[in-house]
Amino acid sequence: MQTTEPARRPTAERKRDALARLTTERDIWLSTAHPDHGPHQVPLWFLWDGRAVWMCTNATSATARNVRTEPRVRLALPDTFDVLLLQGEAACFPDKEVPRGPADAFTDKFGWDPRTEGRAHLYVRVTPRTVRAWRGEPELRGRVIMRDGTWQE
Repeated sequence: MQTTEPARRPTAERKRDALARLTTERDIWLSTAHPDHGPHQVPLWFLWDGRAVWMCTNATSATARNVRTEPRVRLALPDTFDVLLLQGEAACFPDKEVPRGPADAFTDKFGWDPRTEGRAHLYVRVTPRTVRAWRGEPELRGRVIMRDGTWQE
């Protein structure tokens, strides 16, 4: 029996596929770190607004505490073959101060509005500086499709 390796996609196709996944997928893994407690990773619902990833978490969670202390984060979609990793810096918005556009779009996507909850929530926006995408070993070379906030061609 022979196995066939997937064809290596050009950068433009990887970018197109990455943007499609960011638009359609529901969950993303957010990795944060605390200087005393180390790494912390959680899955969160997310919204891609065309430039940034928006997530929401309880305002008192370890995730909220970590991004306030150390805003550099990594995001990953939950597929170990079709890998998509994003790195960037988090900006935090209390639920009463979040811009209306992203908050309304988040509510529309998930049918849940954290702004109406009894407890405080924190919206986290991550604008990627680096994006890596690959499917299997043949695509490891050239996996960086965004560098310093600029999409590669």
